[in-house]
Amino acid sequence: MSLMSVLTRDEAQTRARLLDVQHYDIALDLTRGEDTFDSRTRIRFTVREGQAATDTFVELKPAELRTATLDGHPLDPHTLAGNRLPLPALTPGDHELRIDAVMRYSHTGEGMHRFTDPLDGETYVYTQLFLDDVQRVFAAFDQPDLKAAFDLTVTAPEGWSVLANGITTEHGDGTWRAATTPLISTYLVAVAAGPWHSLRTEHRGLPFGIHCRRSLAPHLSADADELFEITRQCFDRYHQKFEEPYPFDSYDQAFVPEFNAGAMENPGLVTFRDEFVHRSAVTDTERQTRAMVIAHEMAHMWFGDLVTLRWWDDIWLNESFAEYMGYQTLTEATRFTDTWTDFGIARKAWGYDADQRPSTHPVAPDDVPDTASALLNFDGISYAKGASALRQLVSWIGEKDFLAGINLHFTRHRFGNATLADFIDSLAAATDRDVHAWADTWLRTTGVDTLTPRLTTTDGHTTTLTVDRDGSRPHRIAVGLYDHTTDPADGRRLVARERLHLDIPQDTPHTLTKPPALVVLNDGDLTYAKIRLDPTSYRVVQDSLSSLPEPLTRAVVWNALRDAVRDGHHPADAYLLTARAHLPHERDLALVDGVLTFAAQITDRLIDPDQRPAAQSTLTDLCRDLVRRTEDGTRPGLRLIAVRHLIDAAAHPDTIAAWLADGTVPGGPELDPELRWRVLHRLAVLGAVDDDAITTELEHDPSATGQEGAARCRAALPDPDAKRRAWDAMFTTDGLSNYLFTATAQGFWQPEQSDILTQYVDRYWAEAPAVAARRGSAIAIAAGRHAFPRFAIDATTVRRGEQCLQEADLTPAMRRRLVDELDDLSRALRIRQGAKDE
Repeated sequence: MSLMSVLTRDEAQTRARLLDVQHYDIALDLTRGEDTFDSRTRIRFTVREGQAATDTFVELKPAELRTATLDGHPLDPHTLAGNRLPLPALTPGDHELRIDAVMRYSHTGEGMHRFTDPLDGETYVYTQLFLDDVQRVFAAFDQPDLKAAFDLTVTAPEGWSVLANGITTEHGDGTWRAATTPLISTYLVAVAAGPWHSLRTEHRGLPFGIHCRRSLAPHLSADADELFEITRQCFDRYHQKFEEPYPFDSYDQAFVPEFNAGAMENPGLVTFRDEFVHRSAVTDTERQTRAMVIAHEMAHMWFGDLVTLRWWDDIWLNESFAEYMGYQTLTEATRFTDTWTDFGIARKAWGYDADQRPSTHPVAPDDVPDTASALLNFDGISYAKGASALRQLVSWIGEKDFLAGINLHFTRHRFGNATLADFIDSLAAATDRDVHAWADTWLRTTGVDTLTPRLTTTDGHTTTLTVDRDGSRPHRIAVGLYDHTTDPADGRRLVARERLHLDIPQDTPHTLTKPPALVVLNDGDLTYAKIRLDPTSYRVVQDSLSSLPEPLTRAVVWNALRDAVRDGHHPADAYLLTARAHLPHERDLALVDGVLTFAAQITDRLIDPDQRPAAQSTLTDLCRDLVRRTEDGTRPGLRLIAVRHLIDAAAHPDTIAAWLADGTVPGGPELDPELRWRVLHRLAVLGAVDDDAITTELEHDPSATGQEGAARCRAALPDPDAKRRAWDAMFTTDGLSNYLFTATAQGFWQPEQSDILTQYVDRYWAEAPAVAARRGSAIAIAAGRHAFPRFAIDATTVRRGEQCLQEADLTPAMRRRLVDELDDLSRALRIRQGAKDE
């Protein structure tokens, strides 16, 4: 079979002008064995009038194409070229295409993924068809603007239940039928089959369901009330915001194994990675994250499913809106009222980092020539930057006009497709602001603006504030002015003097009554820009950061420090000392976790190896302090975060080995499976356990998560044979699933083990591109991200990587990952060199 072809935008536009697709009738037989399933498809479509007899094609990637007929006439299966079956000499009018094929199950989370639970031997399958993997399951005209109605029949093994986009019913002999869908895009069709543990309820006349593997049943049941409550609250809030009612006949949420993304917005059947079914202790911030993903995916029912992008250059119309709506709706409708702090400290950093790499792109790019290019744009720009841009837009035009424009957009394009121009036209009809100009400056440009305060005092008493902008976008921001309290009993606590509201660029400097102790630009975090501190403010935050009254203000300041470290303007060790001074007084869990996470990046990558022991000591001292301060049991979430980071940063095995032997941290928490595997992994890195200890732990926890933990630990052992086995598993035998590949890669590279890893740095540049080419985009992304030698921070690694980019035949996914990882590595090298030069 010839190579697979990616669909180009030009081809999609040509086919969309030619065809009107009405209906798919799909029959899947999942009883044919462990490797393949049968797929029969009937497509009814029309060639538009006024077209001359013309050729087109339908996509599929079969293990075997048995038969194909067009209008009752057989097509030669041997004409299948890669993933394209030619449909020759089509004349105007109605046509019917029938395809009978054998399809392969996937073990990489693409197409029809098959998973057998090692805990109980039960098997589950589910589809993940985004972006162009419908071809792995059934034949289709696979582009988002050829929407159709779908009827689905599934034959499943005895004891299985089948979930789909519409309500499913069993008809005997393992046959299940799903209700006909409204018009949806091919990539949104969904099936999930297996012996699910299912819990159901009803809300406003609509069936709601949550589902997971049977082995996770107790954990899903324990959280069912919370999951259903969040779902109801978000559902009701969206119906207050949106005039268009929920457009599908049911709402199921399936937590599925080895899922590559966080979740997928299939209409009526949202699939989530089943790590969201918590089998070990979690923090409230982690529960908030799960709730945000629920809100995000539900927003997609309108943004993405009801109204779908026409081509993949407008992916932001899906993801940026769902990201913004997810956080905003969670804040408005649930107990999680401070979600924007978590967004600021975690998600925005993802966007800032992506936007400063060579691979940056506009939120709404106009150069997405094919589906392979489109897949690369699902990143921090399309999600976090896009959501930040929308938050800035709402602050500029007001929520009332924003929602009016959205609702007009839904009315104009319901069950159809739309573009950026369509959306901006809908917004323009609802506001007198120049949203077309806003779109040009915010959505069509790349990079991050930098805003810096400049305080000038004249005549000895008049102080003016000017905000300098390095960039081109307009910003509407709040500026927080803070003073130290005058009450000696309050120490050096900061109190808010006032909050200014400024449009940047400014027309004139703003006059202040007196110089403040601290100036915080973008207080409230309503825009997307890097923020600098003036020299006085830098000194003040070293002393008083934790006393700032609002967590979102503290998030802005912590981000300013993080950006300054990454840009070489602030010493990395100074960031650690600030964290050491102020995190013990921080009560917001998202901030504590976010700061500790960046502190770990500093110790592992940004500090020169000679200084790493001292930096690691600062980090472990901080974590121990947090553990001591939470001994009273009143802040279990904070204690859990501190314990996790203390385990990960441990430079010596004795303390955590004792925890593992005792099964508990003194004073709690007890070591649940997640903590046990975390401790064992760190002990493996330090060479304090062997393979027998890992095998013993796996016997106690033979679950899928346990299998991943064992793979991670074995790859982390500082033993040449262990490294060779792990490397071969990733790059030679091709037997690892997507999750086991990632777990192995996560364990493999360790900063403490550079001596035995040197040979693998050299091997990576040939073997990683090869496995990416063999195994597809999911493994390519894992190989380029998790298996990248990120701790080999030297000029030789950079040079070899650049040579690989120039000379190797790389898949688009692999090339993108290497570009990003090499840029991060080069940045780390510059930071280290800058510290030496000071």
